[in-house]
Amino acid sequence: MGGGSWSTTHAAVHQQLKDRSLLPQGARVLAAVSGGQDSLCLLRLLVDLRPRWGWSLRVVHCDHQWRADSGANAQFVQELCQAWGIPCHRAIAELPCATEAAARQWRYRVFAEVATQAGCTHVATGHTASDRAETLLYNLLRGSGTDGLQALAWQRPLAPNSAVAVVRPLLALTRQQTGEFCRQFDLPVWQDATNQDTRYARNRIRLELLPYLRSHFNPGLEMTLAHTAEVLAAEVDLLETLAAELHAAAVTPPATDGGGWKIQRSPLRAAPLALQRRVLRRVLQQATVAQVGFDHVEKLVALLVAPNGSQSDPFPGGAIAVVQGDWVEVSR
Repeated sequence: MGGGSWSTTHAAVHQQLKDRSLLPQGARVLAAVSGGQDSLCLLRLLVDLRPRWGWSLRVVHCDHQWRADSGANAQFVQELCQAWGIPCHRAIAELPCATEAAARQWRYRVFAEVATQAGCTHVATGHTASDRAETLLYNLLRGSGTDGLQALAWQRPLAPNSAVAVVRPLLALTRQQTGEFCRQFDLPVWQDATNQDTRYARNRIRLELLPYLRSHFNPGLEMTLAHTAEVLAAEVDLLETLAAELHAAAVTPPATDGGGWKIQRSPLRAAPLALQRRVLRRVLQQATVAQVGFDHVEKLVALLVAPNGSQSDPFPGGAIAVVQGDWVEVSR
């Protein structure tokens, strides 16, 4: 394997890597490989592009122990990596994860541990434009704000304040394109039966909702939604920067000897509603450490113009907000 293989997909991903500075020259890359078509497409592209970029490359495979064939799946990935000359780390869940969200959290903890042990600078995942479209719809149907709709960015820190970046080099390709790539290069894709299980909401979106929307509304729906997510990502970046500045100017964290979070009302009242909501959502997340919903944020927004002495009913976790002159204090 190596630089002998070249296709329009190789050229497109090579260009994306350059344009977006996703994986710099000489990066130490940990590729997350399940054995499915997207991750095999990713791995083959990384192997073929490696001579041009000088990366050091290794693989991590996460065995969730959800399926009877998960051991065979892991063995398949390990043998493929051996044939391609790539070190492979297999992580096995001690207990099967109860939900998709729990499984994802476990995977990213594994990525962090393996990346740290191996001195990797980047973790590459095989997420595609199709995943981006599905995530946007999934979060929209759950009532997410713009932050959820722009999920799956091209790159982000692996964890808050982490020096390791997660990168997604395939976000301009659809699942159909990764499938065509695997057929073109005769890659041995592992078929995961759980991808057809419609008990999972994401699978219903992929197998039932997206095909319906494609056939009845927009044949290019996946790329359209992926582009929407891309636009939202840039807007969220801007709003987050502005909200961080306003938060720093108007919010005082609790003193070491107790008390609550203090929010100065006048600078927030002068700000646009979008920034008010962002700052107040952040304060609630910091003060309550609970799931913060739209209604919770709106209760706090209302207190920006409420009379002195007004207070909210309890937020999740038991905190209450009270108006004290030009300040709102959120405390338990």
